[in-house]
Amino acid sequence: MTRLLAISGSLRRRSYNGSLLRAAAAACDPEVEFVLWSGLDAIPAYNEDVEHVPRPVVLLKREIAAADAILFATPEYNASVPGALKNALDWVSRPLEANPLRDKPVAVVGASQGVFGAAWAQADLRKILRTLGARVDAHELSLARAQHAFTPEGRLRDSRQAAALVSILRSLVQQTRSRAA
Repeated sequence: MTRLLAISGSLRRRSYNGSLLRAAAAACDPEVEFVLWSGLDAIPAYNEDVEHVPRPVVLLKREIAAADAILFATPEYNASVPGALKNALDWVSRPLEANPLRDKPVAVVGASQGVFGAAWAQADLRKILRTLGARVDAHELSLARAQHAFTPEGRLRDSRQAAALVSILRSLVQQTRSRAA
């Protein structure tokens, strides 16, 4: 069983990136345990002077450590990664040598209402994750005009986008199997 952790960079309850992750969960093979993490709003602002790591950060680090792979879905704010997601990664990465993202297979997807599908945010997030030592999958999915992208049942309307999402999921599972061998 592959444990796949899914993290949305959006704080909105009805976010398109959350919808994209739920579509990914529905598209997973039965041997994948899909875990949708939803504690981003509980992570306090990173402060190096804080002596004890806050409990929400400890819990996130445990989830990342327990995962075989991670799927990030990010919106785009001001042409980059949302501050809350970047903040969470700053916490998780400390200390850098022991951060749970090191050598972890990850993939990045994104959804936005605009025409670029959060492409710049995805590029920035991939850069951040590589800096932290994660093994970033090269597959991409930029979901533009996300307000029209989902069926009422939560599936992707476009079969090419759905196939791209399945390809990303399979690539992550394959990487975890290669890593375990």
